[in-house]
Amino acid sequence: MRDHQRGDTSLTGNLPAELDGFVGRTSELSALAAALDTSRLVTVTGTGGVGKSRLAARAAAAAGAAARDGVWRVELAPVRDPEFVDHALVEALGLTDHTARPPREMLLGHLAGRELLLVLDGFEHLVEACAHLVVELLRGAPGLRVLAVGRRPLGVTGERLFPLAPLDADEAALLFADRAARQGVAPGDERTVRELCTRLDGIPLAIELAAGRLRALTPAQLLDRLDDRFRLLTGGGREGLPRHRTLRTAIGWSHELCTPQERLLWSRLSVFTGPFDLEAAEYVCGGYGLRAGDVLDVLSELIAQSVVGREETGVGGRYRMLDTVRAYGAGWLAATGEADRLRRRHRDWYVGLATWCELDWFSPRQSEVAARVDAELPNLRSALEYCLTEPDEVHLGQYLAGSLWFCWAGCGRLAEGRHWLERALALDSGHTRPRLKALWVLGYVAILQGDAVPALAALQECREEAERSGSATALAYAEHRTGCLALVTGDIGRAETLLRSALHRYREIGELNSNVLMGQVELAMIRAFQGDLPDAVGLCEDVRRVCEDHGERWARGYALYVLAYAAWSEGDPGRARALLTDCLSGAHGFRDLLGSVLSIELLALVTATEGDVAEAAVLQGAASRMWPSVGLPLFGSAHYNRPHELCEAMAREGLGDERYEACARAGDRLDREQAVARALGRGQVLDGVPVPRGPARRAQGAVDTQKPAASPTREGGETTG
Repeated sequence: MRDHQRGDTSLTGNLPAELDGFVGRTSELSALAAALDTSRLVTVTGTGGVGKSRLAARAAAAAGAAARDGVWRVELAPVRDPEFVDHALVEALGLTDHTARPPREMLLGHLAGRELLLVLDGFEHLVEACAHLVVELLRGAPGLRVLAVGRRPLGVTGERLFPLAPLDADEAALLFADRAARQGVAPGDERTVRELCTRLDGIPLAIELAAGRLRALTPAQLLDRLDDRFRLLTGGGREGLPRHRTLRTAIGWSHELCTPQERLLWSRLSVFTGPFDLEAAEYVCGGYGLRAGDVLDVLSELIAQSVVGREETGVGGRYRMLDTVRAYGAGWLAATGEADRLRRRHRDWYVGLATWCELDWFSPRQSEVAARVDAELPNLRSALEYCLTEPDEVHLGQYLAGSLWFCWAGCGRLAEGRHWLERALALDSGHTRPRLKALWVLGYVAILQGDAVPALAALQECREEAERSGSATALAYAEHRTGCLALVTGDIGRAETLLRSALHRYREIGELNSNVLMGQVELAMIRAFQGDLPDAVGLCEDVRRVCEDHGERWARGYALYVLAYAAWSEGDPGRARALLTDCLSGAHGFRDLLGSVLSIELLALVTATEGDVAEAAVLQGAASRMWPSVGLPLFGSAHYNRPHELCEAMAREGLGDERYEACARAGDRLDREQAVARALGRGQVLDGVPVPRGPARRAQGAVDTQKPAASPTREGGETTG
């Protein structure tokens, strides 16, 4: 969950920080605030460039104090597929779900008991899909309010429209002067400025584009050129010129004032559907009349002219175009006949990026890869969409969907990954290798979602085709993931046979990456289930060494989990806690719900062993709330469930049933962020159950930590993994 500051008010949510000063609109802000106070659905409408998004963001920030669970903005302009609207909301809300539940069901479950403001920005090309979604969410979530922003209404019952007019003359002149000052340029004669702003109908985007020209032209020169353009379009008079034509005229006029190279780059940049970096712009847009080495200089000019915006992010400087400006450039790109070539260049860059990220996932840059893919998702989706709608590109779509396995499985985007994988595999690519990769990745994703039947079908198809085609790599992955499926469904003997075979195949072909290490951890879990803790520890210590040599943290976390259980079993809860703290921190950072909830479950057992059975019950309650987003609690496996049962028995004995249930209910009220903070010892007092601050008190029923614990392994030949 991300917090952003607005003055002295701290808001929970994802509203972006304002990069430029907000000018005027005082009366509109007050009126919009009043509308949000009395209506659950308010739609701000108006022509492109009139300032709808800026006004909505400022109003949402002001209204945030009344939204207990924050203000969340969903940018829909980059979304092209109506089926992806739900996914866009899930992504914006920061939700992670490892089950096969539809995103709509996940959204309804998340929003049902919350009070928040949802800002849907740029929905006009997805009106029908957004309208159905908004109606369902408002019905299912009484505490939800929606502020929609688009060029047309949603057209649903209960919608309150808020049409936004252009700036008045005074405000328009103030905006022009503000943007001029930001460039270090005097705005010029006030009368001329006001006349220029009047000619531009007070449309903020048009005014900003005009102000971006002040380094080369005076306001009087700008006015003369603009008058010439209007007369050309209207046959000598300006009467009756609609505002949308005013904006298009202003954008076109700004386009005409660009140099040939600036116009060329403007059109080519329109191929990006989200923020992009300099390297991407140089690769995709360079060549054929614009050298890659010149892209930066030309891009800098477009930034100075307000055609392109620049912002600093967690992955460095990023550039983006307003959708209205991008659409204008796209029209010119189509007119030049370069659209197909640019889309292929765009596809090539993002296929290459995914390939690099897959390799770098197994490196010290793993966290950087996770952040990079998060930032690149709009363009990766665009590349996938292109591949899967062009018959000759399907094999690249299968390859791309498969190569992003680490994004789907390692970064908590299972539902989206399954969408792309199933869509890719529904098409005949005529290429075996990318299809095999997509098949085993689909099987893996379905396993993590707890969907065994589709998982087994995909893996069986992968294995059979791998044997026919002689693909040793695909065969190893198919065996590995089939063994993983056997593990979580309780067929331990078959799981061991398959995993040992897969690991042998990996060694034969020289494969070493996070997947291979996870196979070794899974084998260690099996050995622990079979009562051989020393063997399990040896396997995981080997994984730990390899991970530390390569800087890998994701698979390392699961190895730490098994080592933590071994430490607990050997009567060393302090070491177990240290290992689990490391494990949980890493899993939460990667949005890995499975790793997070398993760590919290085992931390509950460690906490009970240390003597604080009340806190153990709170953690069990917190885990119980997380499991529905992961899948079947503890996979429905007796092997995984035994430590949970032991912890619950200890807590009930120490607290009594009534007090245990009260503590578990308190934990169940924690959201994921709060649960992780609590488990890591950073939580707050909750319903009289404090986080331990020193040596835990010994409670009735606590295990003696000075002696080896009577672990499930010793009692029943089973442990957790």
